[in-house]
Amino acid sequence: MSAQTINESDGQSGNSTFEIELTLLLEAIFQRYHCDFRGYAKSSLRRRLRQAMERFGVASLSELQSRVLHDAQALPILLDYLTVQVSEMFRDPTHFLALRRDVLPLLATYPSLKVWIAGCSTGEELYSMAITLAEAGLLDRTIIYATDVNEEALRKAEAGVYALDRVAGFSANYAKAGGTGSLSDWFTAAYNGVVFDRRLRRNVVFSDHSLATDGDFAATHLVMCRNVLIYFDRELQDRAIALFEQSLVPRGFLALGSKENLRVSSRAAAFETFDGRERIYRKQP
Repeated sequence: MSAQTINESDGQSGNSTFEIELTLLLEAIFQRYHCDFRGYAKSSLRRRLRQAMERFGVASLSELQSRVLHDAQALPILLDYLTVQVSEMFRDPTHFLALRRDVLPLLATYPSLKVWIAGCSTGEELYSMAITLAEAGLLDRTIIYATDVNEEALRKAEAGVYALDRVAGFSANYAKAGGTGSLSDWFTAAYNGVVFDRRLRRNVVFSDHSLATDGDFAATHLVMCRNVLIYFDRELQDRAIALFEQSLVPRGFLALGSKENLRVSSRAAAFETFDGRERIYRKQP
C-alpha cells in the first residue's frame, strides 16, 4: 500500500495517524504564530490540508508541520488553504437588496454608524457594502471595520484591485441587489483589471483579527459575517456570535450567510429574526 493510500485511509477514523497529526499541526501553528484554527470544522480542514500537502510536496501532516514551524515564509502560503478566500461582489443579491430596502433606512436614524465586516477576505463584501451605503447617502458618516485572519487577503482588500473577467458577474449581482446606477461608476480600469474608487475605503479600518482569539468592536450598528461560521465547530460559532452580540448596540443588526442561522446557537435568545429568508437578525433591546 502506498503512503498516499495509507494517508487517505487514516483520515477516516477519529484516532487515525492523520487525525493525530492534524491536532498537533493546529496546536503547533497556535503555539508558534498565535493563529488559532483549532475550532475550525475538521471535515473542511482535512480536505484543504490534503491540498496543502500537495502544494508543499510533503507526504504527511507531520512533514507539513515541520516546514511551517521552521520556515515562517511557509505560513502565509498555508493560510490560503486554512482560510477560504472565495467570494464575489454582491453575493446573494437579494441579501443586499434586503439590507438596502429594510435595514439601511433604520440605520439612517443614527447620527453616525459603525459597521463590522468580519472575515472580509479579499474585500468583495466590503466594497459591496460600501457602495450600498454610499448610494443610501450613509457612507460619509460610517466607519467600517474590515477584518480577517489572513493578512495577505487584507492587503488585497485594501488595494481593491480585481480581475477584469470578474466584472460582468459583479455587475449582474449589483443590478439584482438594487444598485441605483452602474457598477462602473465605482471603478476604473487599471493593472489589467479594475480598481475600486478610493472614496469607498476612506473610512475603512483594515485589521488583522481572529474570531477565535480576539475581542469585539464596541458600539457597532451592523455586523456582517457571511459564509464564515460554516467553517467553525459549534463552540467557535458560539464564541463568534457572542462577540457580535457584545459588539452590537441594542437593536443592532447581524447579517449571516445563506447557509448559516442562529437556531442552534446558545446565543440565539440574544437576537430576534428580522428577515429569516436573508439571515438578518436584530439584537434584543
